Amino acid sequence: MTQVNQSSRTLETIGTENSIQVPNSFAEAVLEIKSLAVKEIHKQTKKQKLYYHNYAHASAVQERATKIYQEILPFWDLIFQNTSSPDPIRTKHIIDICAISHDMVQIFVPASSFQASRKRETGVSENATIIKLINYIQEINNKYSRKYPNRTPLFTNSDLQVIRKAINATVCMFDVSDSSAYQPELYNPGNEVDIVARVIALSDLGGLGIEGIKQYFAEGILLFLEDNPDAIPLIQNLSANNYNYHSLLKESSENLRQILLRRAKFQIDFAKGRVARLDKELQGLPPEVISVLKSNVFIYLNEQTIEEIESITPTDVATRLEELMKFFDLEKYAATLL
Repeated sequence: MTQVNQSSRTLETIGTENSIQVPNSFAEAVLEIKSLAVKEIHKQTKKQKLYYHNYAHASAVQERATKIYQEILPFWDLIFQNTSSPDPIRTKHIIDICAISHDMVQIFVPASSFQASRKRETGVSENATIIKLINYIQEINNKYSRKYPNRTPLFTNSDLQVIRKAINATVCMFDVSDSSAYQPELYNPGNEVDIVARVIALSDLGGLGIEGIKQYFAEGILLFLEDNPDAIPLIQNLSANNYNYHSLLKESSENLRQILLRRAKFQIDFAKGRVARLDKELQGLPPEVISVLKSNVFIYLNEQTIEEIESITPTDVATRLEELMKFFDLEKYAATLL
């Protein structure tokens, strides 16, 4: 059995029968699902030492999604002028579910050694998240139907399809040509992107554009720490010993310096990719909506931001490890790392 199938089978058999409360309305069901998702996120964070894919990230994505939704809501009829318009209130509830739960499950490829960076197979974590989330929803539907046998289910098959598409839209690929991550579902010609999927995808990678440089670098280093747990003991030791190399392996310290230098260069390239890709990622929306999202939401995706990032980011090959650690604020994180 493949790793994906094993993960799926395990998730399908996780019991939620005793933990799910029976809601009396769709709004109550949304709150229950979000609560279950948050509990799972906290459990995964502790078990897998997740510095980035945790509740803070989920909350940030939900806030960004709310901001995008609020800006596009006045243009709802314009967005759906050529098709049937979904209920905007119900759509907002589904956006909230997808935003808070989109990274609910994280599955890493088994590491070959402790020193190896942690890797994820493309789409595996998202698929596992979809399975777990849909199981929650179906269990709620079942309980609700048993309590109210004459009522229609709280979540329709159409709702489930929207949720699947939205979380699948957060699957990222890496483009070596511009050192940038992108979400293929936003680049699929001829495949109209569902509005919930577009909002969630844009929110997931929206740290720089919506919140600015400080948040962008904070997210970058937290993702680095999550994927490189072998670096954490060295970072803590360096911080505790005031960069005293006599008590540490110089080779390990130099390796960390080189890794952080590459990370600094990557942060510049990735930011450039975010700026360059915005027009493509908004393509298909009415011009009025694109204009308001650029002016009111993605306010930092411009050349001025790139210039500032380039000016403050240490990229000189001779940059000392101490400077790099201070730039990435690793001294602060060293005291709180799991």
